[in-house]
Amino acid sequence: MVEVCLLGSGGMMPLPNRWLTALLYRYNGKMVLVDCGEGTQIPVKLAGWGFKNIEVICITHYHADHIAGLPGMLLAIGNSGRREPLTILGPPMLNDVVQGLTIIARELPFEMKLIELSGEIPTTNSVGEILIHSIPVEHTMPCLSYSIEIKRAGKFHVEMAKKYNIPIQFWSRLQKGEIIQHKNQTYFPAMVLGEPRKGIKVSYCTDTRPIEALVDFVRESDLLICEGMYGEEEKLEKAIEKKHMIFSEAATIAQKGCVKELWLTHYSPALENPEKFYDNAKSIFANTVLGEDLLRKTIYFE
Repeated sequence: MVEVCLLGSGGMMPLPNRWLTALLYRYNGKMVLVDCGEGTQIPVKLAGWGFKNIEVICITHYHADHIAGLPGMLLAIGNSGRREPLTILGPPMLNDVVQGLTIIARELPFEMKLIELSGEIPTTNSVGEILIHSIPVEHTMPCLSYSIEIKRAGKFHVEMAKKYNIPIQFWSRLQKGEIIQHKNQTYFPAMVLGEPRKGIKVSYCTDTRPIEALVDFVRESDLLICEGMYGEEEKLEKAIEKKHMIFSEAATIAQKGCVKELWLTHYSPALENPEKFYDNAKSIFANTVLGEDLLRKTIYFE
């Protein structure tokens, strides 16, 4: 199973009743944090999942509401007792941005691995079984959307393992996808595994216009977390100017991409009551949820 927690639902600036949009994702004890605006460590603390097992921080872009909380977050992770390396992914200029921000967090007890992702083509990185895909999107500066995926191998067939006389001590390793060589014999996972089963896919898109590539990128996501900067249809012109989305545009991406569930987030500070415009999204994509701080979901394998 995969657990997700929307740490905040705001854009531009944290408000007394609304933290900035960020996602905390957990699978098999490993966590991925997507975005880290001002004060993000507070909702992380409130979520109760701890800091130590954050393996990767994914940054969408370098506006303050998505990265200015990074020094404090790194210090909180260090104070939690983490000593293992931590990976940070982000668009071009990642090295310069992180070096500048961490001038006030110089003595961290762990190594940082900085991976600058392409601002022009999709990329994929892995953390154990967790696959992190990125795609460039359309904002006022280089920006990425992310998709976090757990693939699932086919069902293990005991009868096939017995047919090929595979020693039982190798069964679990084959089930995990390893190729085993033993006494001049080579055992392949395909000898004992059925067709791959459906995994779990969570996509995260903020600060972008609804480009066509996003539809395929988020396709068949179990959960799409997508910005709805403005609720009103009348704000479309402003959304185009500022390179953001309105509720109906996010819902259209969810509908075209055949996702299972949509969470709206990254509300403008001026959008005090998102529920007033809920039907603008729900009329297009029925399984739409208005994001709110610390909204959680557990997603199980089918």
